[in-house]
Amino acid sequence: MEIRVLRYYLAVARELNITRAAESLHISQPSLSKQMMDLEDHIGKKLFIRGKRKIELTEDGILLKKRAEEIIELVQKTEDEMSQDNHILSGDLYLGGTTKIILEEASTLIEKYPHIQLHFYSNDAVDISERLNHGLLDFAVMLEPVDTTKFNYLSLNEKTKWGVLMKKESPYSQLETITPEELKTMPLILHQRLGLQQRLAHWAQCDLKDLKVQATYNVINGSDIELVRSNLGYLLTTNDHLTQTLDEDICFKYLEPELNESYALVWKKEATFSRVAKAFYEQIKENKNEKSL
Repeated sequence: MEIRVLRYYLAVARELNITRAAESLHISQPSLSKQMMDLEDHIGKKLFIRGKRKIELTEDGILLKKRAEEIIELVQKTEDEMSQDNHILSGDLYLGGTTKIILEEASTLIEKYPHIQLHFYSNDAVDISERLNHGLLDFAVMLEPVDTTKFNYLSLNEKTKWGVLMKKESPYSQLETITPEELKTMPLILHQRLGLQQRLAHWAQCDLKDLKVQATYNVINGSDIELVRSNLGYLLTTNDHLTQTLDEDICFKYLEPELNESYALVWKKEATFSRVAKAFYEQIKENKNEKSL
């Protein structure tokens, strides 16, 4: 499967019209149509549902679009790395997720090597893991424990605490902390990651089915506070996701006994670091060792 053909396919998937895609690629419409038919024959799957004025992607076509985007992105990343001047540390660093420490270390790296460009990527843990596996990210920030069958990791000196975000008008807002008994009576908004849900249920000393899960989410666009204001329930989250100053009508109560999480810098097993990724890793490792002395 040629990279050129994948680029052509992405143009068709973007335009959903062979004529417009051919115009954007500066090739003839019959030539593009033939290459798309040859691509379907090569894969052995139907990629398009062809209409008179518009085409649609099949399920296989949608999957190929996703994979083609990843392949093109990885090719571009590789070309950029190979074209860097060996005498100047420059290039790109791709990071999935951030924490305070990661941002501080990234800032220090830029100060030392101003020709480096940072790229931060945010999504749910499943997507981050997939991009890390495919080489589209150099590192990711994940909660421990880390799946060591797939990844290597370096523990960061950074922890976060669980609590409940709620309206001040709630009767629970009068409490100092939230205990397992109180949590089991609340309509909850939880992250959809099953491992986190089970960890919270274990803390509450109950089965997951015994918690009143009103809603779940994978990524919140905008403020967590809007979920609470919507009256969907009480949001279980960690203090590092909070703004420094909460709105007057909102409060955050820690869990009691405390439930803490530790962050780790994670990378794919047997990954080959670029010069920039190696410099970032060595800097974090050195600073971590200094702080532990």
